[in-house]
Amino acid sequence: MIPLDEARAFVLSGSVCGPTVSLALPDALGAVLAEAVVAGEAVPPFANTAMDGFAVRGADTIGADTQHPVELRVVGTVRAGMSGTDTLVGAGEAARIMTGAPMPPGADAVVMVEATAADDSSGTVAVRAEVAPGRHVRPVGDDIEVGDVVAPAGTVLTAGHLGLLATVGVTELSVVRRPVVGVLSTGDELVEGGRPLSPGQIRDSNRLALRSLLGVSGFEVVDLGLVADDESAIEAALRDGVARCDALVTSGGVSMGDFDFVKVVLDRIGAMRWMQVAIRPAKPLAFGTVARPDGTLVPVFGLPGNPVSSLVSFELFCRPALRQMAGRTGVDRFRPAVSAVVDEALSRQPDQKVHFARVLVHHRHDDGRYHARSAGPQGSHQLTAMAGAQGLAELPDGPSLDVGSTVTVHLLDSALGF
Repeated sequence: MIPLDEARAFVLSGSVCGPTVSLALPDALGAVLAEAVVAGEAVPPFANTAMDGFAVRGADTIGADTQHPVELRVVGTVRAGMSGTDTLVGAGEAARIMTGAPMPPGADAVVMVEATAADDSSGTVAVRAEVAPGRHVRPVGDDIEVGDVVAPAGTVLTAGHLGLLATVGVTELSVVRRPVVGVLSTGDELVEGGRPLSPGQIRDSNRLALRSLLGVSGFEVVDLGLVADDESAIEAALRDGVARCDALVTSGGVSMGDFDFVKVVLDRIGAMRWMQVAIRPAKPLAFGTVARPDGTLVPVFGLPGNPVSSLVSFELFCRPALRQMAGRTGVDRFRPAVSAVVDEALSRQPDQKVHFARVLVHHRHDDGRYHARSAGPQGSHQLTAMAGAQGLAELPDGPSLDVGSTVTVHLLDSALGF
């Protein structure tokens, strides 16, 4: 058997970062920047007020307080969206101003409205607080200056990044193209949809689950269908996928059975490695590449057919490799991992494998730690626990983990903040 780290390193070594493409800013959420973005304009582009109030000369407010207010003549109103240049604030004068409005010429500070009392009949305002020059004023370039690197290459673009880039007028970005991934299920025993099952048949759940995982992970998915255990049909489906996709994910046909035609076909048309990884579930794994006529190599992930094994294999090998193809690097390729306290014994027997138990995870406020317990039955065919699992607990080879021991959990559930 092959150690987990060796198998994963092999898969990652064959999953190279994809080409760069230009995307419109609204379409770039989750993509990885291929080139740094440099600001061509300042933010804010003009000095403006952070408060509703009155724009004043700070020198005119010296000594002002609630007992000794300073009376200033109101010479105008400046709202957001106005140029502000038509209102000049001279000595002994003030201009009413709204949050975000440009500072009028002559003014160098803002008194917030709560520290003033306007008298519209006399056209004056009583200022009840002293303000120093610059108070409540956002200067030009306070956030971003021209020439600043707004987002370096390698940035994974969040909603905050898109908003930031919009503020400096960016409309298109050079990003790493996210791979298009084809998904294929094989097996005579599999049935689609809700039609009645014949003896020996089961419903195909893997393809839908894998397509869903790929979709929520940010990849474009091509459904290559369900193919029977027929060598020519499997080859046609695989060649179609290689022509249309940047990577393929197959489910089933990677073990040592007599009718595993996926193995037969991939050995003929690709360069594959068939592995027995020292983990449970998801021991069988195939990975390699198939070349297009132009020489482009398309990675192929052969996942096991057992439903839980297929999904665990996806999490351990396929998802990190595809994220690497999309430009992710380092630990960002993997699910976040935490140390958790075991609240219920996690059973296992020594067998020279690392076990991945499907667990529920919660963060307790009384001790500030994560806690984990089994999500249900742990058989590789039992999807109930996998469906509810919030993490995969990594159980090293050895005896069961008792209550109170600690375990590394790879978090799956976005509801936990990851």
